[in-house]
Amino acid sequence: MSKITREDALNYHSSGRPGKIEVIPTKAHSTQRDLALAYTPGVADPCLAIQDNQEDAYKYTAKGNLVAVMSNGTAVLGLGDIGALEGKPVMEGKGLLFKIFADVDVFDIEIDRTNVEEFIEVAKAISPTFGGINLEDIKAPECFEIEKRLKEELDIPVFHDDQHGTAIISAAGLLNALELVNKKIDKIKVVVNGAGAAAISCAKLYILLGVKRENLMMLDSRGVLNTRREGLNKYKKEFVQDCEANTLEDAMKGADVFLGLSVADVLTADMLKTMERDPIVFAMANPNPEIAYEKAIAAREDLIFATGRSDYPNQINNVLGFPFIFRGALDVRASGINEEMKIAAVNALASLTRSDVPEAVNKAYKVENLHFGRDYIIPKPLDPRLIYHVAPAVAKAAMETGVAKISIDDWEVYKEGLKERMGIENRLIYEVRMKAQQNPKRLVFSEAASFKMLKAVQTIIQDKIANPVLLGDKKLIEQMISDYHLDLNGVEIIDQTDPAMKSIREKYAKTLYRTRQRKGMTYQDALKQMRLANQFGMMMVTEGDADAFLSGFSSKYADVIRPAIQIAGTNNPQNHIAGMYIVHTKKGPYFFADTTVNVQPGPRTLVDTTVMVAEQVRHFNIEPVIALVSYSNFGAIHGASAIRSREAVEILHSEHPELIVDGEMQMNYALNTELRKQKFPFSKLGDKKVNTIVFPNLSSGNIAYKMMQEIGGGEVTGPILLGVGKPIHILQMESEVREIVDMAAFAVVDAQFHS
Repeated sequence: MSKITREDALNYHSSGRPGKIEVIPTKAHSTQRDLALAYTPGVADPCLAIQDNQEDAYKYTAKGNLVAVMSNGTAVLGLGDIGALEGKPVMEGKGLLFKIFADVDVFDIEIDRTNVEEFIEVAKAISPTFGGINLEDIKAPECFEIEKRLKEELDIPVFHDDQHGTAIISAAGLLNALELVNKKIDKIKVVVNGAGAAAISCAKLYILLGVKRENLMMLDSRGVLNTRREGLNKYKKEFVQDCEANTLEDAMKGADVFLGLSVADVLTADMLKTMERDPIVFAMANPNPEIAYEKAIAAREDLIFATGRSDYPNQINNVLGFPFIFRGALDVRASGINEEMKIAAVNALASLTRSDVPEAVNKAYKVENLHFGRDYIIPKPLDPRLIYHVAPAVAKAAMETGVAKISIDDWEVYKEGLKERMGIENRLIYEVRMKAQQNPKRLVFSEAASFKMLKAVQTIIQDKIANPVLLGDKKLIEQMISDYHLDLNGVEIIDQTDPAMKSIREKYAKTLYRTRQRKGMTYQDALKQMRLANQFGMMMVTEGDADAFLSGFSSKYADVIRPAIQIAGTNNPQNHIAGMYIVHTKKGPYFFADTTVNVQPGPRTLVDTTVMVAEQVRHFNIEPVIALVSYSNFGAIHGASAIRSREAVEILHSEHPELIVDGEMQMNYALNTELRKQKFPFSKLGDKKVNTIVFPNLSSGNIAYKMMQEIGGGEVTGPILLGVGKPIHILQMESEVREIVDMAAFAVVDAQFHS
């Protein structure tokens, strides 16, 4: 990441609309009726309902998803006591993080009061507005008293992130680091350098997790908190030790863990060398750690090192915690955030780190393959799985400890709802994967010697989507599995060029020769083709040795589709195939055809494409509502492509009256139901929402789905081949891991229908 200058930061905050957040209406407001419902007189009814039952505020207002980020600006990150108004950019930033990571709405509340009682009174007075309160950047020891009192006197979650966020994230990293070095938490010696809010909260949580109090030594700016120290406040007194150590140098001797929440450059290489084997160092002074990363690594090769910075491995970042902790607490309407909920978050973060990392995370951080180890002991902030791992764990702990006012009965449904909420998953893909998991099929991957393909296969096995068969150089594939630390032990690998496969190649060649001998293919040609992974894999499916086939990751589309037609044939009398993409949008999925095969389809080809795409859409338990689009509306213009679409619709209405299809029509009339009803009330589409688009030619279809993908931000799945005689599917070149997994699920479902 390039250096951020003062000018960069000021321009970012001032350009366009000043600040970082805004309020957006969530209800219709375009008509007089809408406004009457939103305000007077319609607003009176929910007010009266809340008067009868205050819990209905969660039903009729935004309270249940609204958090106050409250601060008096007395301990702003890296800046100190700068004041309430001066700290507002930080609070707005916190609101932005809440929204983008967990879809939690925030009002930032800057309170110009440093007196504890006055701050508490303000917070209590405005608390009915909110479902939770996140305290931020309040100096110690006042922050302890403010949080304690508000937790006791309010029935909504109150959470001081400066304390508990750092504690939760670092604790998860500590558990994983201890596992890596094979040390028991009740045996380790911990040194905590710093005695502020975060340090004290970390120490308390570590003790809850098993660190023995007598094995934890804390230091403030004057040295070790020992029995010889005077004038300590009650919070520091909890960690006083009867020991000879006075300095950090003294404390570090024989330590297993160093936790720094202090200032830069107080830890030396010589101090590191006095620690026990496999030392764990969390140097989290901001922006510069207690010891520079390069200096620490040079001092100890056996070191596990973490900081608060994003440019080094193992970033201890509070954004891994607070959005998802509040998400879980809000979703069960918890009355507070207790220690059990914090520990649940710790364990969820720790376990998530030990699971396979999605390719999207590797790509975001420009690494090849993150995996659990010394340089990866805590998840990355951009890991999309955080919300549906941490939030459910917190919600479940709230229910189990009796602080939840509502219950979640189906945790899988809840997790899927979180994915949809954040745009991580969509309902169609979820249902296809679920259907694939019910009856996994033997799926051949012909271009297996690729990291992305192997990574996808690992996910496919873990999610029980298919039973993969990898085609290619066995030694190369096994070497890649080892080099990338992939969990693919026992996966079936077939090298179609192996001499041991000779009899299978000959068998397949004879079958292919019989079907193609009158189309110019000799037996020797067929035998040569069986040394090619694509052709061999397709023959596996044709001969019943596999159920489905997936290729195209590193091959041109035409180079895969040609042998597919030759080997598997078609499943319709017209010997017609077509391609379909699914474009996933916030309004639901749209099915685009033909986007990959027919360049200038005639009326009959358009009819066949429409029938095939309708059948495919029904496979997803969706009623196809189909528009044949053009630049013309119902005969207004007599251009060639418009006429072809018009004639195709006439045939469809005659031969397939069961289909809900109409055209030709312009795209805006296809997608805007109200506009179409006003202008063309006679349309067979009626008031139904179009979900399937058939394009007049390959050019328009291909352009449309790619524009939706790049400009519209739609996620795209495909191409899905229609009309091929066997479940053979082709990827886009250089597909991402998630796209490969999705296409594998579609291939399995297709195989289920074929069988």
